[in-house]
Amino acid sequence: MQSSIDRQTVELAYRSEDGLVVRQRIHEQYSFPPINFAEWVLSRIEWRGDERVLDVGAGQGTYFEPVQMRIPHGELIAGDLSMGMARSAAAQPAAERVLNFDAEHLPFPKHTFDVVLANHVLFLVPNIHNALREIQRVLKPSGVLLASTNSRTNMPELNVLFKRVLGLLGVRARTASLAMPLTHFYLEDAPSLAARYFFAVARHDLPSLLIFPNAQPLIDYVNSLRALREPSLPRSITWEDFMTVFADQAQRLINHNGEIVISKLSGAIVASEIGGFSREYVQRLRR
Repeated sequence: MQSSIDRQTVELAYRSEDGLVVRQRIHEQYSFPPINFAEWVLSRIEWRGDERVLDVGAGQGTYFEPVQMRIPHGELIAGDLSMGMARSAAAQPAAERVLNFDAEHLPFPKHTFDVVLANHVLFLVPNIHNALREIQRVLKPSGVLLASTNSRTNMPELNVLFKRVLGLLGVRARTASLAMPLTHFYLEDAPSLAARYFFAVARHDLPSLLIFPNAQPLIDYVNSLRALREPSLPRSITWEDFMTVFADQAQRLINHNGEIVISKLSGAIVASEIGGFSREYVQRLRR
């Protein structure tokens, strides 16, 4: 089984926006309480309206429109490692300048941006320290990093269901797992990682639920993760076999309980040298 995610897997998984769009749609339709996650993330900081913003790992441009609404006199530059994602983002009506770049090698001079967004992307970066070092470099001293991510305990019920399916397929309980093979930048360790490069870091949590009244959207959600999760399967089990048993078990849960409830815990960190929420404290220190 795969123990950590690699660049090739990430590039394959995000070659197109299809899987990401499926997951975003399901989160929008089945989350409780209903919430616009992008709006929640962006409201973690105060905006002046004239910021220069860099969106790292912009995906298909989910944050473009709400960011543009906050910076009527500013500028938004975005980019993604995936050329397919960059093309999708560039096609968005709210897109300004969209590039193809690596978070570990940002093609910008020192102290260029007021805000760097890195939403649900830094856990995919092979060397998180290179990425954070680059983000710190391109941010102005008064600038802020705003980065969303998931908890290490996100969706525990789904992981239990994965273990059950693998057990039914003959995988020993001790090794039965299909958890995302990530190694860093969970909600729990993101603040300490960012604190190596920024003076002040704040963590914001957003607990919620996914409530499925029928099995199909959950089946679609898991199928959309194929490129990321299939490498963790034992070689003796095909993805088709896994999904056949998964669909059966999901339907059994619906038949028994009437719904499937999955707990979510995601959130965001805000990090800065002398800006954002830390500005007043830094000013007091300097008196």
